[in-house]
Amino acid sequence: MTGRKHPAREEVLTSQNPDGSAVVRDLILGDHQTPVVFFKQMAQHFVELDRRFLGQCRNLLLIRDPERVVASFAKNVPDVTLADTGLPIQIELLDASLAAGDRPLVIDSADLLAKPEMVLRLACERLGLNFDPAMLSWPPGPKPEDGIWAKHWYASTHRTTGFEAGVPSTQAPPDELRPVIEEARPLYERLLTFAVRA
Repeated sequence: MTGRKHPAREEVLTSQNPDGSAVVRDLILGDHQTPVVFFKQMAQHFVELDRRFLGQCRNLLLIRDPERVVASFAKNVPDVTLADTGLPIQIELLDASLAAGDRPLVIDSADLLAKPEMVLRLACERLGLNFDPAMLSWPPGPKPEDGIWAKHWYASTHRTTGFEAGVPSTQAPPDELRPVIEEARPLYERLLTFAVRA
């Protein structure tokens, strides 16, 4: 656990299994009724987690410009840190992938929003999956798989029905967070060199 004071922190912690190893064993690596299972993880939540299980998974790193990450995160957690961006752990995951001789799959959210079909087709090809046009849209509103934290973090996502390019950030990050953005930028730019390009 990160120890950060997120909205509804206690409610989230009491609703989830705190044993990361058990979650990996039972949920991620457990038996599933479909041949493909997708898990969205936040890199910053990989603190104190044995990451060797990732070698049994196909992994994709979704990245986002640090200015947008920090502005978004600051809406709920005003004292955003570099660790909160997830970028340091994404770099560790990238380096582990490269050290294993793998070709990391990295997608920049700006590219995904600008050309969703092209980017998803490329990602599916790299992951050995069939592209389905249904991946491009969804009904608005909460989803059954949302966690109890959704009410604090997913409001704008719940209003969408598809990928929306060029949506301006709702607010600029506070000036006092500018050093975090500048510290994060070289990490983002390194990851960006591995991003699939549509």
